[in-house]
Amino acid sequence: MYVIVDIQGQQFKVEQDQKLFVHRINADQGSTVEYEKVMLVDNDGAVTVGAPTIKGAKVVLEVLSHVKGDKVIVFKKKKRKGYRKLNGHRQQFSEVKVKEIIA
Repeated sequence: MYVIVDIQGQQFKVEQDQKLFVHRINADQGSTVEYEKVMLVDNDGAVTVGAPTIKGAKVVLEVLSHVKGDKVIVFKKKKRKGYRKLNGHRQQFSEVKVKEIIA
């Protein structure tokens, strides 16, 4: 069984006990979070598609940790003008585990 759920503006295909990285969730480490924007449920071949979501379906996630992603380097340069700009960015992520799928 898997579902497609919207977590903070991104759609994820999740299954039971799966670990994934999502954008930073404002919740403490070890707490549980519920998302009710379930758009598709596949229960062993029986597919249910929401319009736009399925009522009564939700996904329960457990926040395992908060981590930073890899550094992304942004380098801008204009040739023969002496313009160089170096910038870096590290995205904040939360590692979550799917505890329960209610569909």
